[in-house]
Amino acid sequence: MSSNSKFDEVFNESINNPDAFWAKAAEDIRWDKKWDKVLDDSRLPFYRWFTGGELNTCYNAVDFHVESGRGDQTAIIYDSPVTDTVRKITYKELLDLVARFAGALDKLGVKKGDTVIIYMPMIPQAMVAMLACARLGAVHSVVFGGFAPNELAIRINDAKPKIIVSASCGIEGKKTIPYKPLLDEAIKIADHKPEKCVIFQRPQVAAELVAGRDFDWEALMKDAPAVACVTVKATDPLYILYTSGTTGKPKGVMRDNGGHAVALKWSMKNIYNVEPGEVYWAASDVGWVVGHSYIVYAPLLKGCTTILYEGKPVGTPDPGAFWRVISQHKVSVLFTAPTAFRAIKKEDPNGEYLKKYDIKSLRYLFLAGERLDPDTYYWASDMLKIPVIDHWWQTETGWPIAANCMGIEPFAIKAGSPTKAVPGYNVQIVDSEGQQLPNTEEGYVVVKLPLPPGCLPTLWNDDERYLEYVEKLPGFYLTGDGGYYDKDGYLYIMGRIDDVINVAGHRLSTGAMEEILAKHKDVAECAVFGVNDQLKGEVPIGFTVLKAGVDRDHGTIAEELVKMVRNEIGAVACFKQVAIVKALPKTRSGKTLRSTMRKIANGVPYEVPSTIDDASVLDIIAEAARTIGYGKK
Repeated sequence: MSSNSKFDEVFNESINNPDAFWAKAAEDIRWDKKWDKVLDDSRLPFYRWFTGGELNTCYNAVDFHVESGRGDQTAIIYDSPVTDTVRKITYKELLDLVARFAGALDKLGVKKGDTVIIYMPMIPQAMVAMLACARLGAVHSVVFGGFAPNELAIRINDAKPKIIVSASCGIEGKKTIPYKPLLDEAIKIADHKPEKCVIFQRPQVAAELVAGRDFDWEALMKDAPAVACVTVKATDPLYILYTSGTTGKPKGVMRDNGGHAVALKWSMKNIYNVEPGEVYWAASDVGWVVGHSYIVYAPLLKGCTTILYEGKPVGTPDPGAFWRVISQHKVSVLFTAPTAFRAIKKEDPNGEYLKKYDIKSLRYLFLAGERLDPDTYYWASDMLKIPVIDHWWQTETGWPIAANCMGIEPFAIKAGSPTKAVPGYNVQIVDSEGQQLPNTEEGYVVVKLPLPPGCLPTLWNDDERYLEYVEKLPGFYLTGDGGYYDKDGYLYIMGRIDDVINVAGHRLSTGAMEEILAKHKDVAECAVFGVNDQLKGEVPIGFTVLKAGVDRDHGTIAEELVKMVRNEIGAVACFKQVAIVKALPKTRSGKTLRSTMRKIANGVPYEVPSTIDDASVLDIIAEAARTIGYGKK
């Protein structure tokens, strides 16, 4: 890579002259009033972008495209294998739905600055509700549909919504999950009581409405007036999204309107290399940050067609589900989590289902949400014969921190690396004192302040807790991840800092051990973490899930895995125990719950995480831990 490459030019300008760089990007957004200041650093360590500017995010995502002649273009393709539905909604139709639902909310008393909780499955009404809030200048907080009542109640107490918008049920595979009993219970136990609820009745389950409090979505829409966009300040909140904290209280990540619109629209061309009119698919959920950023806002701000998929990578109906969607809707770019591809690989290791579909429309596969192990990277790359791009970001940042920027200058891909820091992010590797470390040396991954537009300006009503991100190492945002730059300047993220274990004084990365296990021909996925050891402080243990159809002796496979780690890392790793299990416990977004597994293996009390996909898997882990000598006897 030459030192004066196109990427270097763009990146250097973003770091050395952020005001000019982001002012230029902001020209792509329609403003009601131009900003007074691009970067406002008058209240450090809190930074604000585009102060004095005024706009409306919904206008930029919907109305603008209708006014610009895209009204008949499809805005949303709702593809739901669980209900056997495909529905296309044009920008013109979306504008009508959003403007009228905003009118319905307005009639129920929702005004600029009010909060609205959205507790819904992957249906178009969820997107309509989000955009309608943005239209009114109300602050939405989407809570993953089906979250347990206690967790929903915690979020109700923190966000204090005037109204909650929900649906009668969600569908997980073949299971129907009634939402209304969960919602009623959450309201009952919450201290804050919403004034009203709006319920979208799905045909699968009829929800009982509470007279005077609950309103039927369709009945409200019948005579709802279409309302215009309300102008808000660039620094006004667009949404709150709760992410788990180190304590029980979730953190309300707050996103503003101005910086968010600028950064997300910029990212569509520069990172994902997508043009208006193309079909972009983020196979995630609107309850997660990926759903907010890349199902709803970024594709619509760019004028793309976005896919809202209510299904799974496997089982709805088979491991060919993703290929069918790509083929049927001519998807240009797919963004999903590595877990989705590990699930497909486990069920269909030789790609037999892929052969049934024509997916030549697909140019790139982007993966994020957890570490992309090289084995999954190589498998996807061999199967698809297109660039498979690992990129890395967080709920807090709202858009990628590191990526191979396809729209600026693609670089050669290195397995295990999300390539380079994205323009706007000055990513450094430092030691515990904040001193920069040389390339190849592992340390804390931090971003030099200020963070670019679109990142969290603070936490919802909790400036104190926001300071934990920026005061531990003054001048830096602490990502909580460890990693390093290699000799070529490629960034490697090795996992959460607490995934670095200390074995008899040697600091070892469990991520590096997972990489080795994942190379084994029979392993579909794995997790390695440290457990307490009287002699060495900590030792690593591994849990692995085998590929479908593997029927070799588990003891033999476990011996081979231990040997692989000893060969590659050495005896210093003290890696001696591997349990082979049917499944690993995961969140609904596909992240492996290593910290919960660690607690089980250490025999210490733990709470079942609210985000867990299937709590019964924890019993499998507990039993497996006992078989290798850990956990409660």
